[in-house]
Amino acid sequence: MNTGVLVRPAATELRFKWHGVNAQGTHKRGALIAPDASAARALLNKRDNLFIIELKAHGAAPCPKTRAADVTLFTRQLASLLRAGLPLAPALDLLAQTGNVRQQGMPRIVGALARDITSGLRFSAALQRHPAQFSAFYCQLVEVGEAAGALATVLARLADDRERAAAQRAKVRAALTYPGAILLLAMAITTALLVWVVPTFKQIFDGFGAKLPAPTQFVLALSAGAARWSVPAVVMLFAMAWTVTFLLRRSEAARIRFARVALRIPVAGPLLSSLCAARWSRALGTLLTAGTPLADAFDSLTHATGNAFFDRATVDIAARLRRGERLAAAMRSAHCFAPEIVQPVAVAEESGTLDTMLIDVASLSDRQVDEKIATLASLCEPLVIVVLGALVGGLVIAMYLPIIQLGNVV
Repeated sequence: MNTGVLVRPAATELRFKWHGVNAQGTHKRGALIAPDASAARALLNKRDNLFIIELKAHGAAPCPKTRAADVTLFTRQLASLLRAGLPLAPALDLLAQTGNVRQQGMPRIVGALARDITSGLRFSAALQRHPAQFSAFYCQLVEVGEAAGALATVLARLADDRERAAAQRAKVRAALTYPGAILLLAMAITTALLVWVVPTFKQIFDGFGAKLPAPTQFVLALSAGAARWSVPAVVMLFAMAWTVTFLLRRSEAARIRFARVALRIPVAGPLLSSLCAARWSRALGTLLTAGTPLADAFDSLTHATGNAFFDRATVDIAARLRRGERLAAAMRSAHCFAPEIVQPVAVAEESGTLDTMLIDVASLSDRQVDEKIATLASLCEPLVIVVLGALVGGLVIAMYLPIIQLGNVV
């Protein structure tokens, strides 16, 4: 549902420094952020009952920083207040003053939303003035909820979806971070042994005057290489990481290529692919269930998955739909959806139950993600034991082989 209304960016807030006197005659000073001087005076008078002696603006305030969890909490609380019968503007004013949303700048955003609503702006249009916090998908659903008179229900559904997505991200992050961290730790320990411990053994071996076993010679060669190239290698790794980060921030093509490579990583790739497919299917199914036309729904899906390759495929699918192609055929041409997702969509198109089928497909993908996470977690512990045993045990055996051989000779 694209209304074509041009939404102005959010008004810039100002930083103020103030000097005032309270009812007891005590002088106080401080700083605060407000849209203008009158709002700053009203806030100080309401909050601390101060008589303002001096109030000066000191430039534009920095953009408020928020976390995804803060936006989810705000969505859940606003849905609860609306269901309790509180009008939208008073509900926003109440949330702006509560302590539950005072993390990372959320009260400033909620206060700005309340001011926009009071000035006559629609809630969905007010949300669009804060794109860093509220995505196009979020604003689209709110717009549908406003038009249908079911804003509280839509907000509750958004909160459910955001909480589910956050839980899945936490599971995936835990499943991928643990083995990665252990492997990095193992590499760090191995490098430390090669740089600082093995050279001590080399001094002992030089006094033997005998030929060393092949494993020991190999480890000594690794130690010499590590001592010589460890610092340049670390500098090169940091330079490569900085370069990759720079390219990912500046180049859309680099982000798409990196995302496509991530989807092809063994074990982790299928997990990420299922996760992205679940997010995509649930977002599209939610929009269709809310009454959004299929063509308009794709305007809000360009960043629904968090993966640049899937997001580019979404743009391609939307273009194919505008040319008259069926959704299932367009998804098949994108080469990023598994057959068990495309086939049910094709059946649902014929039966007219596309919205319900997409939600079911998303639930199936969620179960697959949970199963893959459980499998990955069960494989992590033995994998870590094998890797650590091979690295550390191999080094110890290689270093003690000459001593054992010398003891046999004696």
